[in-house]
Amino acid sequence: MKIDEMAKLKVGETLKYNGELIVMRDAAQRRLRELIASSKEIPVYLGGKIIFYAGPAKPPKNLKIGAIGPTTSERMDEFLEMLYYLGVIATIGKGKRSNLAVELCKKYQRVYFISPSGAAAYLSKCVVDAEIVAFNELGPEAIYRIEVKDFPMMVAIDSLGNQIF
Repeated sequence: MKIDEMAKLKVGETLKYNGELIVMRDAAQRRLRELIASSKEIPVYLGGKIIFYAGPAKPPKNLKIGAIGPTTSERMDEFLEMLYYLGVIATIGKGKRSNLAVELCKKYQRVYFISPSGAAAYLSKCVVDAEIVAFNELGPEAIYRIEVKDFPMMVAIDSLGNQIF
């Protein structure tokens, strides 16, 4: 999905996404911020990427990833402008975002999606490929690249700042 396609999405729209997601939570974002503050290179390119706020469980045999469900997004808001600056085009999580996040969605014309909470086992079946791409030592808080098929999500904040909350 491209940035111009994102801008056309309206609050409340649902879709089943096929493509790449970058999975990270607060610990990985904190690490990225520290690297940037130290003028060091970050280990993953985020331009044009969609971030899924989640922490996957260890994969059982025959699956690419363990249960993976959205985590509360509001606590990620302190990192949101950094992600947008790095080229992220959307985020996926659960729950309401702060007023700051709504304003940043408008400013950068970005979208916030929500994905079903409490459906981590189901969502893991949408993952067709997965790999850790940075901060392996963080375990489930490492940065993952996953490829998904028919991944359900809904526009919770659109690029105009309209929201379902």
